[in-house]
Parts: sequence; structure tokens; C-alpha cells
Amino acid sequence: MKTKMVRTAIFPVAGLGTRFLPATKGTPKELLPVIDKPLIQFAIDEARAAGVERMVFVTHPTKSAIEHYVRDDAELREALKARGKARLAHELEESALNESSTEVIFVMQNEPLGLGHAVLCAKTQVLPGPVAVVLPDDLILGEPGCLSEMIEAYATCSAKHLVAAMEVPRELTERYGILSVTSQEGQFFHADGVVEKPVPAKARSCLAVIGRYILDPSIFSDLEAQAPGAGGEIQLTDGIARGIDRLGLAGFSISGHRFDCGSKVGMFEATLFVANQNPICAEVLRRYCAAP
Repeated sequence: MKTKMVRTAIFPVAGLGTRFLPATKGTPKELLPVIDKPLIQFAIDEARAAGVERMVFVTHPTKSAIEHYVRDDAELREALKARGKARLAHELEESALNESSTEVIFVMQNEPLGLGHAVLCAKTQVLPGPVAVVLPDDLILGEPGCLSEMIEAYATCSAKHLVAAMEVPRELTERYGILSVTSQEGQFFHADGVVEKPVPAKARSCLAVIGRYILDPSIFSDLEAQAPGAGGEIQLTDGIARGIDRLGLAGFSISGHRFDCGSKVGMFEATLFVANQNPICAEVLRRYCAAP
């Protein structure tokens, strides 16, 4: 079967991060660190490992710090080298996006009109073929990276819309897009519908869509025709649902650890998980978490 190449990743990063105020008054939530690595860096590294050629960041005019972080800062690196910190300068160069190998584009979403609208803002900037959508505040840790795993799976999937999915408690369905599952095939859950934030009593399953998507490029025309949905916003799940009969939809059961870093509890869980992988931090955890 011919591989369906995914050349573009869209990063919707225009949100105001209200759940983390006042911290996000001056620092975008995507730059909040898990120990010493910002959320956006995890997402970039995941996309790079998956072979993405072009990264499109859909941001807001008030969040210029994201662009400053993403791009290389040669002046800062030279200043560090002059102070004898060549190793740190090299680490900064490695983390920044090298535009000789990865195209970097920033577009603006001036109004908070929903995730679907954010994706639509990137329409004119994507390369031909399916597109990936990566939500940086959904941190997914594992090897291979979630996007690499999904792109490999997409090449064998009959559906042209593939979304990362995981089981959630029924009482939490109103926080997610929920799949209406018709059959399971390995890690694929084929669906005939997806509903944004259904109340638990009306949820067709407990299989929730989380922040990784590989979508057929017709998603853009479907989003253009999509009326506002839940919360008065253009919902990405509604746009996906419009194309199910033509394209098919499957949820993909990810193998990595997922943390909802859009919430304080999820961010704390991610920090503890990552800290426990570091011998120095793990020792601190043992010291402070030991029973009195």
C-alpha cells in the first residue's frame, strides 16, 4: 500500500491559558516548563521525530514569545559562548527549529473562535496531502513518539481521518470529543460519529479524542462550511464529523503516557512523572514524599 505522507503539522497555540492565570498573563501556557523543558518543545521534538517538513503555528498577537522561543537566537548563542557556556549554546541550537531542514510558519488567530477555526487559519500554509494537528498542552510521552506511531498506523488505516483516542471515565465525557464506535481492529476503533462534549448520559462511548490528529486535507472545506457548535465555537470534531461518510473515521489507541497539561493537575502529574525519570529529581521526590 502506498504510504500517505504527512508533511505538515499544525500547532494551535493561540489560546489564552486562562486556567493558569496569573502565570500565563506574561508567559504563554505552551512555554510553561515540565521541569526545564517547555510544553511546546515536547511537541516540536515529537513532530521532528515524525519527519514533518513544515510546522505551522497558529498563534495570537499577544503571544510573540512563542515565536521568539521556537526560532534560533544566534545572538544569544554567541553571548553564551563568549561566557564559556558553549555546551548550553549548543543545546539551545539543537532545541530551536533549523529552518534549513524544517519550514516554520506563524499565522494569527485574532479571535478565540475555536479549535476548528484555528486549524482553518492554517489552510493556505499547508503542504499537499494529509495534515497533522498537534495540541502542545496534551503532552504524550513514549517511544516511538505519538505522531510517529500515528503516521505509521495511518499508512495502513482505511479511514482518512485518524484521531488519537483513550478511554476516560464516563463522568468526564463532557470534557472531550467522544467517538461513536462501530468496531475495533487492533489499535483502531472505527467510528460512525463524534460528538463534542456530550453529557455522560448521552455519550455513545467513553472513547475520547485527545490532542493528536491526522486529517484528510478536505477538512479545510468542511470547516469552512461548519457552523458554530459547542460553546459557540467552530469545533474541529464537528468538521471531522461532516466528512465521516466520505472519508471514514478511526480512533487510534495510543501507547504513550498522556497528560492533560491544560489543567493544573495534569501539569503537576506530568512534572512528577518526568522528575521521577531523572535520578537527581527522583531523589528529591523520595525525600519530600516519604511518610513523616
